[in-house]
Amino acid sequence: MREDLLHYVWKHRKLPLDGLRTTSGEPLKIIRPGSQNAYSGPDFFDARVEIGPQYWAGNVEVHVRASDWYLHDHEGDPKYGNVILHVVWEDDVPIYRKDGVPIPTLALRTYIPPAMLLAYRQLFRKNRRAFINCARDIPALDTSLLKPWLDRMYIERLEYKARELEELLTSSRNNWEQVLFIHLLKNFGLNINGASFLSLGRALDFSIVRKLGGDPFRLESVLFGLAGLLQEAWPDPYYQALQKEYTYLRARFGLQDHPVLKPEFARLRPANFPTIRLSQFAALYTIQPHLFSRVIETTRLGQFHTLLCHTASHYWNTHYVFGSSSGPVPKKISKAFIHLLLLNCILPLKFCYAREQGRNAVEEIQNILSGIPPEKNRIVSSFAELGLAVDNAMDAQAYLHLFHQYCSKNRCLQCVVGCRLLDGK
Repeated sequence: MREDLLHYVWKHRKLPLDGLRTTSGEPLKIIRPGSQNAYSGPDFFDARVEIGPQYWAGNVEVHVRASDWYLHDHEGDPKYGNVILHVVWEDDVPIYRKDGVPIPTLALRTYIPPAMLLAYRQLFRKNRRAFINCARDIPALDTSLLKPWLDRMYIERLEYKARELEELLTSSRNNWEQVLFIHLLKNFGLNINGASFLSLGRALDFSIVRKLGGDPFRLESVLFGLAGLLQEAWPDPYYQALQKEYTYLRARFGLQDHPVLKPEFARLRPANFPTIRLSQFAALYTIQPHLFSRVIETTRLGQFHTLLCHTASHYWNTHYVFGSSSGPVPKKISKAFIHLLLLNCILPLKFCYAREQGRNAVEEIQNILSGIPPEKNRIVSSFAELGLAVDNAMDAQAYLHLFHQYCSKNRCLQCVVGCRLLDGK
């Protein structure tokens, strides 16, 4: 038995409501199960029950065994002083408040319907070949139920991504321009160099970027220098010019490169080398000096393609790294890369900014997402193989959030699919 089933049964009152009795034999009537608490403290706040002739208002705690009350040290915790009912599967020991008064207990073992227990066991039956617990059943689920749930999953994913932006906003003293600069730079680093580029963005005050006067060479020299990419002695004129410029700007602005993580080249395709991505980023930020306001004003996918499509400096047409030439290829930011920037940085920022301004940008974001094809990865492909529609990037993002935050954590009873299966509908 798992505690999540007991939470589900209590929260949704999935038990016979007539004839309930506490373990001491007193009649019990559930008036209101209370609000579920996701943080420390009792599991449900502000519940209402009648036990015998007495009306109670307070909190409810849920455990598999009554003895878990003592195992979790609740008896001495003041947060549990207002528990009016202990809901358990097995009443193995009597439970008392700190003052020695017994806490009424409801044992669900005899009240949960057998069909629900069978459905629950089938849902969590171990099957190493199954992608997710409900792999056999989710394809048959009514789309009118699944579609709103996926919409909610995408909103949750936006809110999840917004947390990092809110932390950056606090550390930058509500400077939205700097937040975009740091977070966009992090996303230019993708997974392998995301942490490195994030440390680079944190080390460079955005006011210095403004003072560089829209010169991509100067910004490129600062980014390469802070990232530790100008520490060699290459006999390359462009490299030497960047070194010289960085030495001057470092002294002028008092730049410190010690907190910056050096970026990696290993395991990357040449187009994603940090040299190329940093040069593209420098070009974007010098050609679009008011990028934040442009991002907020832009509402269509095609406009974002124009806004963000910039090319690394001319030197990189024939290079991927310093000192080694290659065939001539302009290193332009691709549409696929722009889509990643939109998904992981720009659209969450638009959502976060609109919320702070008291607006709802969800419909605008959904319209942009409808034109972005779904990303290709193992998780999204596995949902598609179950016969589920993955028509655009919003669907893919929703399924990613569903898998990482619900399926892989066995939070089936907090998912509309698991709840429907338990209800036998």
